[in-house]
Amino acid sequence: MGRGGASKDRENGPDRKCIATGEVQPKFGLIRFVVGPDDQVYPDVLGKLPGRGIYVAADRSAIELAVKKKLFTRAAKKQVTVADDLLEEVEKQLARRVVDLISLQRKGGRAVAGYEKVKGWLQNEEAEVLIQASDGSGRGKSKLSTPHYGHYIGILTADELGLAFGRQTVIHGALASGGLTLRVVEEAQRLKGVRQNEAGSGQPKG
Repeated sequence: MGRGGASKDRENGPDRKCIATGEVQPKFGLIRFVVGPDDQVYPDVLGKLPGRGIYVAADRSAIELAVKKKLFTRAAKKQVTVADDLLEEVEKQLARRVVDLISLQRKGGRAVAGYEKVKGWLQNEEAEVLIQASDGSGRGKSKLSTPHYGHYIGILTADELGLAFGRQTVIHGALASGGLTLRVVEEAQRLKGVRQNEAGSGQPKG
């Protein structure tokens, strides 16, 4: 995929089929769900919960369709219940995942925050990914450009980026290549598919 997307040649285990769209794709483009002992459907963003996985594309409309058409019950081959806040829980888990991964990159010296530091990384071609808060000033964000052949993430809020960088709020961030950077890009793409807002639409030109 292009800027902001996930690498198509990523080796990430076998493909899985979305119960809503019928499309078969690598697991990193899907959300895994499992049915608990109480016969309730739970999102498993990390893919670690026990039980047979039920997969839905990381797309808000696909998850809504799966709920509306009772496709989880069909996939589980038994009656299951779906919480009213299932989508919100998926979004929350995905956002937390992206924040945690960025935080790990920061601790490993592969992430910086703040306009001047990010600008410096971009000028020195150290940045692989430009990250900007969805609720930041459009004029301020337009002063920085996505790295050539790099990626752009604009789906997190200033508060969420603040959590990732150990500050109150952050508007501009950057990731170097290597480490968990590809994982950050992939998880951010999943979050973008599920989160219902226009964040990321004002992406700077490369």
